[in-house]
Amino acid sequence: MPVEVSGSLAIPDDLLEFRAVRASGPGGQNVNKVSNAIEMRFDSAAWEALGAAARARLKRIAGRRMTAAGLIVIDAQRLRSLEQNRADAVARLVAMIRAALVEPKARRPTRPT
Repeated sequence: MPVEVSGSLAIPDDLLEFRAVRASGPGGQNVNKVSNAIEMRFDSAAWEALGAAARARLKRIAGRRMTAAGLIVIDAQRLRSLEQNRADAVARLVAMIRAALVEPKARRPTRPT
């Protein structure tokens, strides 16, 4: 099921890759036995629905989370369960993409009063 970003924009499932890894932090005795953190990879270079200007803004917003090949890697391990961490990673990606879709206003130079 595609991840909806906005009313007309959705991320196809084949561009998202999830991998369960061991997490540090909360989890009690299970932290050493259970892989409850998520490493999500999103191939932004293969997503044609994103325009060139929005792609450049997404690269700036993602920072070092984006590789040279255009993969955005998000590690989610704040919560205790695998499903919650997966939802957290998807929500963080959607927030980054929504921020990249907003075009900044052009600055008009003014004179001091």
